[in-house]
Amino acid sequence: MRNDRVFTIKDILARPVFARARLAAGKDGVNRQVGWVHVLEITNVSPFVSPHDLILSTGLWLQSEEGREEYLLQLIGSEAAGLCVEFGTSIYGIPEELIELADRHQFPLIVFEQPVRFVEITQDIHSLLINHQHQLLKSLEAYSRQLQQRTLQSTDMSAVLNLLHEYAAKPVVYISSMEPGSFVPELVPEMEQAIYTWYEQEVEHLDLNDSDTELWFHMDEEKALLCHPVVCFGQVFSAVGMIVHPAAPVEYLKLLLDYTAKAAAALTLRSQFLEEKMVRNQNELIQDLMNGNIHQEEQAQTRMGLRLLVKGQYWFAGGVIEIEHRLKGTGRERMEANHQDVLVLLRSLLKKNNLPSLIMLKNNQVYLCCAKEAVTAAARHQLLRLLEGIAQDVKRFASRNLKQVMIHVGFGKLRSRLTSLPESLQEAYQVIEVSRSVDSMEHVHFYERMGIYQMLKALPHSFLQPFVQDHLGMLIAHDQTHHLRLVETLDAYLQNFGSKRDAAAQLFIHRQTLYNRLEKLEELMGPGYMDQGRRICLEMALLAHAMIENGQWQSS
Repeated sequence: MRNDRVFTIKDILARPVFARARLAAGKDGVNRQVGWVHVLEITNVSPFVSPHDLILSTGLWLQSEEGREEYLLQLIGSEAAGLCVEFGTSIYGIPEELIELADRHQFPLIVFEQPVRFVEITQDIHSLLINHQHQLLKSLEAYSRQLQQRTLQSTDMSAVLNLLHEYAAKPVVYISSMEPGSFVPELVPEMEQAIYTWYEQEVEHLDLNDSDTELWFHMDEEKALLCHPVVCFGQVFSAVGMIVHPAAPVEYLKLLLDYTAKAAAALTLRSQFLEEKMVRNQNELIQDLMNGNIHQEEQAQTRMGLRLLVKGQYWFAGGVIEIEHRLKGTGRERMEANHQDVLVLLRSLLKKNNLPSLIMLKNNQVYLCCAKEAVTAAARHQLLRLLEGIAQDVKRFASRNLKQVMIHVGFGKLRSRLTSLPESLQEAYQVIEVSRSVDSMEHVHFYERMGIYQMLKALPHSFLQPFVQDHLGMLIAHDQTHHLRLVETLDAYLQNFGSKRDAAAQLFIHRQTLYNRLEKLEELMGPGYMDQGRRICLEMALLAHAMIENGQWQSS
């Protein structure tokens, strides 16, 4: 007996207990699925009928003309499989208008010309359904065992796909963001390309919070791809599916796909962890680059595994990902597990985005260098966009899955030489320092987007502190004595371009309170503090003051 089959009205009519039954209406609905059978005599049937239920009745509802059509419409609306009615107990016929209604909706209406024992019908059909369910569970258990054996023996996905094809007896599809796809058996090139295109558009960037794990791609009237995403760390890295008829029963096939997707996720994770054993050479290369031990650009690129270009160049991005544990008492073992989770996810995301990379974990910091071939003028912007997406994905994963772990990300300027990695890493540190100390810069990940902070970070404390004191010293001293928050008020006033209404709203104070503070500001600083030259100095001093307050003034 096929595990993916379902029992229909046609199958039920062939059972011995239905030997004395006839199909009075709905002959075009004999392929409706039967999932259960029970007796129901009440007229308000909707709450008690599930899709695919076959209803048995003595026809009490037919004795009154009022409501009998509504009764039948309730069954049809509840997607019941059909209705069986016996004659001789309560009724002796079915009105023609109900037969026409059932025919119109292709709803099977079965009649027994003489009274029958409903208990015999329910026992027979339930035994058939339960035995089939038992066989299905046994088949799934056997599939699960074999799947586990194959995933333990190898990381080769083809062994899993062949097993799925054997059990499902359907063409099997596997599409991955990190490796070539597989089709068992091979499909025509046009169909394979259509599946690749659909995967890139609909599956690769799937929002798992808003989408069901069951995905459909209808290729034509006879073929549809039933697909299940393979999810690791909240990211879709691949998808496994099979080609079925759009109207075919798929409950059993869905379970097979669910098992297979979990096995594929386990293989993906194991492959990534196995790659961790190969990072020693990468660590050595990053250390050599950071220590300035490599002077030849060709040597550095060769050790990274990049092909040497005759024309064009590479763009290199050096960055740092800092993993901050905010939960006091976090044990070393838990911290290391968090670090490994972030590292595995990062490697997977880089591989998914086809970015050759070097990665080194040291304490709670990940040193990173990515490369992208500058085939077009847009390559630089593409690399920035990819890195921004990766940074957001890592942060999102940590916020959802790691308890009180904060991720800080910084990238230096993109450069055309791998040997310039030390400079990029220094800039990446500055990005992280500024993003941690300045709220408005929290989501800035690139040095070139730091704006004025590039200059402020380059200035030594011996210059920056006196500069702040010269321009804000009297306000800072006044705040320490009188607590009027004049520095904060000046900052809000300048940020809102002199708009008193907007500044008061930002500070959550009454406008008259703002007027009083502005009068004090003018008294301490003089009337010309909003002139262009003075205003620019004040804005820079306010930015520097915020950095100094958070201990981030040191020149890097």
